[in-house]
Amino acid sequence: MEIKNEWRQSGQPLLPVHVAEKQQQNGYNIYPLHSLEEDKIHEGYAGLAKWMTTQKLVLIDGYAGILWTVIYDALDKEFKRLHVNVLWHFTDNLYKDAVVIDELVKPFIGEPGEVWGTKTSLTLSDFFIPTTIDTDPGYDLTIVIGTGAALTNQQAAVVYLDIAKNELQYRMRAGSVTNLGSKSTTAHAEMYKRSYFVDWVILNEYKRTLLDRIYIMADAQWYDTITWITMSDLKKGIEQISRSVFRVRPWFEPGAWGGQWMKEHIAGLNKEEVNYAWSFEMIVPENGVLFESSSNILEMPFEWMMYLQHEAILGKHASIFGYEFPIRFDFLDTFDGGNLSIQCHPSLAYIREHFGETITQDETYYILDCKEDAYVYLGFQEGIDANTFRKELENSRDNNKPLEIEQYVQKHSAGKHDLFLIPNKTVHSAGANNMVLEISATPYIFTFKMYDWLRLGLDGKPRAINITHAFNNLDFSRQGAEVTKQLLSVPKVIEAGKDWQIIHLPTHEDHFYDVQRLEFDTEIVVETNGCCLVMMLVEGTAVAINGQAVYQYAETFVIPAAAGKCVISNKGKERAKVIKAFLKEEHYTFNRFHATTI
Repeated sequence: MEIKNEWRQSGQPLLPVHVAEKQQQNGYNIYPLHSLEEDKIHEGYAGLAKWMTTQKLVLIDGYAGILWTVIYDALDKEFKRLHVNVLWHFTDNLYKDAVVIDELVKPFIGEPGEVWGTKTSLTLSDFFIPTTIDTDPGYDLTIVIGTGAALTNQQAAVVYLDIAKNELQYRMRAGSVTNLGSKSTTAHAEMYKRSYFVDWVILNEYKRTLLDRIYIMADAQWYDTITWITMSDLKKGIEQISRSVFRVRPWFEPGAWGGQWMKEHIAGLNKEEVNYAWSFEMIVPENGVLFESSSNILEMPFEWMMYLQHEAILGKHASIFGYEFPIRFDFLDTFDGGNLSIQCHPSLAYIREHFGETITQDETYYILDCKEDAYVYLGFQEGIDANTFRKELENSRDNNKPLEIEQYVQKHSAGKHDLFLIPNKTVHSAGANNMVLEISATPYIFTFKMYDWLRLGLDGKPRAINITHAFNNLDFSRQGAEVTKQLLSVPKVIEAGKDWQIIHLPTHEDHFYDVQRLEFDTEIVVETNGCCLVMMLVEGTAVAINGQAVYQYAETFVIPAAAGKCVISNKGKERAKVIKAFLKEEHYTFNRFHATTI
């Protein structure tokens, strides 16, 4: 398959297959590894093909975005070398007609050009013609290969190939893959929308049903090779880190308003990118977790962690959120960049009714770093007239005219370690020259832009403006002095010792998570109390958890509920400051945010 030169489109390097000799580094690490015992992760097709020869029927299943022709060519070469006679069946031949599938998914993806759809109720079997495949006595081995292979036989061994979501999107941009059941590529935005609302929903649930059937798990993000592990060994690795501490692999994207802070502070990033707007520090629907064994690296999408260990990770809140991880951390970099759009996010009722989500996008902005002239737009000016504001926004959109936004929206000076509260329905934006740690509920694509400073996106096209959605949600009572009272967190010391203190940064009553900052010179003891803790070192050099795992400045890490008591030690000379986000205790609060109640 002659696609090697254009199979992915990204300025970011591929994940290394092998651990570099000096992989451990000082400073932010873009490849955080979790080590397993020796000889648990294997590299290449030869060993995998040899294992398959011990079977009579193998189902090679996997996620969207797998380069199935490349996988087939590599395995077929190995079987010929082993003189094994294989009968191949391809699930591409078992799909319903692409036109039929397009009609199936149409109710969930909106019209072309629309930003959002609604999460699907379809299952993977809806895409296929029911087919049963069994062994053929005329061959040494029968293989079914492609997404949905496990649908063709309920008994045979399953080898599952997965891929990190960032790499999947790089393949979408290159046009080397299609959406599930589609025969053609479309614009990246349309492919992403169909993936988010259809493909990923279907395939995440499908692979969860295969948990007890999978023998081998493989990472297929490279072109020339794969790495793989037995499911039993992977389960042991996931169980281990779900009871201690872990960090997901971050990934980085440029944007219209992006800045230069991450480019200057994070080693390993491509310095040729025009900017970096986002880091997906822990937006787990799109993050993976890296494992290492015998110098081989394997990445698994984070959902496997939740399918296998959500109770250990979420503790007392597992029954509420199920397999959804409720908190996200991400960076918004506007250093020497631009302002984010003036925007808001949907109410809980609105996001459920229109988009099929279960929780909504309640955010906070924690200022990790900033320049002296940094600011945040938040809340309305006193006495705002909603109709006038809407007319001005529409005039700006329709006639490409600048808007004096400060006539309508308040502008607040930003300082390092400030916390700005952005519950759903609140007008807001981060101004230029901020490095924002966005602490939020997990949903992450439901931003209703009202004003975008008349700029173009990196593709040279105007970014979508969503005034109608915004005005269906905006809370105009958040204006004047009420903004300062409700939306600017006031820090308070709640515990202190000889060389440490815990500072509470209260969130809004609508937030189902809370925030504290742990400040200490030597060490501090942290109890999970049955809650999952999402943490980041926001000042200092490095910290160690229980004397083992070390995390550097600006790295996000998770202490699962099952970890119990942990000692966090300061590895630097200056005082360490660690942000801790966790779910609030009040059960009634959660009942408002999730369909499943305690």
